[in-house]
Amino acid sequence: MSEQEAHEATNSSRDLSSEQARLAYSIIESLLEHTRVVSDLVALMAQTLDEDTQRALTQTPHWAAYLDSRRALERTHADVEKFVEIMNRLSGEDEQA
Repeated sequence: MSEQEAHEATNSSRDLSSEQARLAYSIIESLLEHTRVVSDLVALMAQTLDEDTQRALTQTPHWAAYLDSRRALERTHADVEKFVEIMNRLSGEDEQA
């Protein structure tokens, strides 16, 4: 393989990686937005419940699972920030290429 072919292969695989990263970013962004909208809806619905119903709801396994899921998402915040940094670096490399 010539040096030019090796360079093109490297660029090709980097481009594919960049394309995959952009796709992953788009998917993550959509999921996070959906999660935010659902959380807002849950909060709004909780406000419409009377106190007894609200108390009964918060004692269910479904509510506990919801809270566990929210905590897990909060823990991934740092990972999402790292991913954004990587995407920004890839975008900078794409602009230089």
